[in-house]
Parts: sequence; C-alpha cells; structure tokens
Amino acid sequence: MKKRGIINAQLAGLIAGLGHKDAFMIGDGGMPIPKGVEIVDLALCGGVPTFRQVMDAVLDEAEIESYTIAKEIVEKNPELLSYIREKLPEAEEEMILHTELKERSARVKFAVRTGEFTPYPNIILRAGVAFPA
Repeated sequence: MKKRGIINAQLAGLIAGLGHKDAFMIGDGGMPIPKGVEIVDLALCGGVPTFRQVMDAVLDEAEIESYTIAKEIVEKNPELLSYIREKLPEAEEEMILHTELKERSARVKFAVRTGEFTPYPNIILRAGVAFPA
C-alpha cells in the first residue's frame, strides 16, 4: 500500500505518466470536460474536495512549468488567484478568456474534477521537468 501522496490510483497513474510539456486540467464541479478527455472525478459534493486541496496534492507530485487560467479570475476570485500565484511562483502564467480555456481543455491529457463551487477555479497546468535542464 502506498504510504503518502496521492492514493487515488487513476490520478496517481496519470501524474506518473506525464511527460515534459504535457497539459492537464484541474477544474470545478461544473467545468464541462470535452468528450475524449479522460476525467478523474474526485467531486463528492459541493466544496468537497476543494480546488486548493487537489492542487496542493498534485503540486506535491508534479513539476509545473506554466499554467493557464481565465482572465475573469482577477475580478471574480482574486483570493484564489493569489493562492495560485503563491503556489506557482516560478511558473509562467497565461491568462485567457474563460471561453477559450474551455476550448483549450479539449487538448489536455486529462482533467481532474473537484467539488469546488467558487468562480473560475479552473487551471490548465503544463508539466515541466524535475531535473536541471
């Protein structure tokens, strides 16, 4: 039995399979995931698990070089934006309209659905390398 880290077998396997530049998404309970994108559905009920809980667990196991978020988060959820920037200080940030983020989600390797019910807690993460370049 695994002693620590992500114990969800599906999510742990997908993270282990990430290569440099692979993109994946963490989204809220209502984010529409396009057909063909593998979904890791962690949502239990509204607020469980939170975006932050899932993001913290993922960041403990994955190297991230850049991320994309919706511009609307600046006005609608500045607290969450601060959290994201604090957690990913070295990663390159890209902001696009939420409608474009939905379109780009069709090109991610997988998507993680949380129980988050706050505005715009959706992020596309791009894997980096865990060794010096």
